[in-house]
Amino acid sequence: MIFTPTDLIGAYIIDIEPRSDDRGFFARSYCQHEFAAHGLLQPLAQCNIAHNKRAGTLRGMHWRAEPSPEAKVVRVFRGAILDVIVDLNPSSPSYLQHIAIELTEENRRALYVPPLFGHGFQTLVDNTDVFYQMSEYYDSSFDRGARWNDPVFAIRWPIANPILNDRDRTYEDYVPEVNDHA
Repeated sequence: MIFTPTDLIGAYIIDIEPRSDDRGFFARSYCQHEFAAHGLLQPLAQCNIAHNKRAGTLRGMHWRAEPSPEAKVVRVFRGAILDVIVDLNPSSPSYLQHIAIELTEENRRALYVPPLFGHGFQTLVDNTDVFYQMSEYYDSSFDRGARWNDPVFAIRWPIANPILNDRDRTYEDYVPEVNDHA
């Protein structure tokens, strides 16, 4: 795997290294040793899939608060998304900065999302499947979120008038909480 650091402290783009022959290819998409060598949280507690029927579906911005923040690795198996992460760690030099990475079934990239980062994505095509590897077990008491179009984040989403669920539609703007930082 190829780990490329982003402009946000601790976040990486992960590219596979396919070994191809006439049958197709084989590639590792996760290796505990390689993740550890890059200082990334490697234990996995669970994996999730988000199936999105329509282009323009937006999920986010979400994160988990202390004392149980989570890291995740996000990958697309079918379709395409614009994946966006925001550094929400007040002690970080990249605090409140964001990056947007296109993850597609063609580029086979993954994005490593460190703990204390907001995460969201918008689907670019119909029938997009997103796969998450999570470092923590789900516990709704740690769930946090902010408005997808919060001016503090200044994210430029590619598709206007996104498809949102009620929770994402009604989040308020981001306000740092005492338990949101390390």
